[in-house]
Amino acid sequence: MARGIQSSEYLDSIKERRENKRVGHKHQLIGLEIADLLDDREHKALYIKLVKKYGEQKVVALAKDIAERKNIKNRGAYFMRMFHKKDGE
Repeated sequence: MARGIQSSEYLDSIKERRENKRVGHKHQLIGLEIADLLDDREHKALYIKLVKKYGEQKVVALAKDIAERKNIKNRGAYFMRMFHKKDGE
């Protein structure tokens, strides 16, 4: 009987951990901040991947520049266009 209670408590703790997701690495935090800057949380994994691969300096600088521009409708798409353009140079 005591074992059943322990496994129930364990399952509850797993559910709680799943709901309270935390950022474990610096590149994850920066990627999420970039997604917020660009108002594009839907593609947060992409920004995390870019920060991890290319480093935070390049990605954050471009994201801040784009976030400051007021006449851009889709900041995420514009960011990717400019990122690939600069990456090719």
